[in-house]
Amino acid sequence: MTFKQTVRFLSGAIFALLLVPAVALAAQTSSPHYQVNEVFFGSGGELSSCSTNYCSKQSAGEVVNGKTSSPNYVAQGGFNTNRAPFIEFIVSNTTVDLGTLTTASTKTANATFTVKSYLSHGYSVVNASNPPTNTSYTMNALSVPTASSAGTEQFGMNLVANTQPATFGADPTQAPDNSFGFGVVAADYNSTNLYKYIKGDTVAYSSASTSRTNYTLSYIFNVSNVTPGGTYNMRHVLVATATY
Repeated sequence: MTFKQTVRFLSGAIFALLLVPAVALAAQTSSPHYQVNEVFFGSGGELSSCSTNYCSKQSAGEVVNGKTSSPNYVAQGGFNTNRAPFIEFIVSNTTVDLGTLTTASTKTANATFTVKSYLSHGYSVVNASNPPTNTSYTMNALSVPTASSAGTEQFGMNLVANTQPATFGADPTQAPDNSFGFGVVAADYNSTNLYKYIKGDTVAYSSASTSRTNYTLSYIFNVSNVTPGGTYNMRHVLVATATY
């Protein structure tokens, strides 16, 4: 039997959602009677200094710089902050070919993606695809976190480093470090050597505006003696949504 697993991540807008509420572009903060755009307090700064061919932001005399937050609000201080909220979703190694699967051993594969969300209350990444299929047959996906078992039909994944059935995968990392990045793996997908796959599950998220978090998807594939032979394919779609 030959099983070919092709994991594809859709490119385009679904991975780089740009959510820009109209009020966010019109004013930094507003009430029914007042609004405040990109302004500064202090001396020597200018948000838009332009000539015929060039423009610049000037920050001389800046009195505050950096991020401040409370349980309900986040603010970025400084003249050179960007006022447009956005979410960035970048995917790499988008095609995986597993070759031939047998009952004697487990096949594994990795794929990676990064998420960054600016001026938001966080984001969620949702698994939006069915498991691998062979025409009308769908491979058995693990409905709860489960250890790999060669010879038992299984398809699952997690987003952490593993040692069984092999050393593969990686824990999420923050860029430039964990004082800027706050993305985490969802509970059912963050246990070493345990795998799950449910369409509609949230697999990663952040509860605050965050710098880039790097994630690694770790897949396992097992077949049994009664798994139908043929070529199995899967177009894996992940959907990232920011909250504002």
